[in-house]
Amino acid sequence: MFGAFHTALIEPADLLWPSAAHLALTAFLYVWLSVERALSVLKQRNRYADFARPGGDAGRGARVAANLRNQFEAPPFFHMLILALVLGGDPVQGQLWLAWVFVFGRVLHTGVQTLTDNVVLRGLVFAINFSALVGLWLSFFFQAFNSA
Repeated sequence: MFGAFHTALIEPADLLWPSAAHLALTAFLYVWLSVERALSVLKQRNRYADFARPGGDAGRGARVAANLRNQFEAPPFFHMLILALVLGGDPVQGQLWLAWVFVFGRVLHTGVQTLTDNVVLRGLVFAINFSALVGLWLSFFFQAFNSA
């Protein structure tokens, strides 16, 4: 059974769903940040000009802005790999599972970073989703080197 997890082929397009889910998370964060900024201006805590440079956000807005920036650190490596697997490989069930672990980890990381001060938990959640990304890349390299 464990062997089938790593070798059962899937439709390449199935890998686009986790990628789309991460893009939806990023879009949600853009909307959330816009709402936070508008509310901050309405409550006269900020002026729109305050957001011209990084660091203009305060409170929850600062956390959402930081998390949005995080979506452009490790995740591009995820999307590159998904594209490579969809276009050039024979993706397997294990890769799809790791892709979903990565995305769910990003969602959890967003929740912990924006809604709590628990830096230890945030680090743990990041370690889990980053490990899934590393596992996905290792699987890709293993597959590529074995087929060469």
